[in-house]
Amino acid sequence: MKVNVHAVNFTVDRKLVGYVQQRLDKLDKYYDRVVCSDVFFKVDNTGDKANKIAELKINVPGDEFIVKKQCKTFEEAVVLAADSMERLLMKRKQKVGAKS
Repeated sequence: MKVNVHAVNFTVDRKLVGYVQQRLDKLDKYYDRVVCSDVFFKVDNTGDKANKIAELKINVPGDEFIVKKQCKTFEEAVVLAADSMERLLMKRKQKVGAKS
């Protein structure tokens, strides 16, 4: 699966990009018709320590899923977003399978 990583107002480390690619490759187990995915990293300018935002956008034929999580680290936000996306993709697969 092709993963595009975008960072708003900062540069992303290669380790983080590799981690995101590795984590999102696991989504192919749940739904194999994923076209592409985009990951947006943002830093919220609040005094809160949990100010790292990861937004995960996945395109599948005929639909698009978006999950947004905010945590203390980008890695933690990616894990939570990917877990939510797994549930969405499993629901999608069951829905498409029921129609067939």
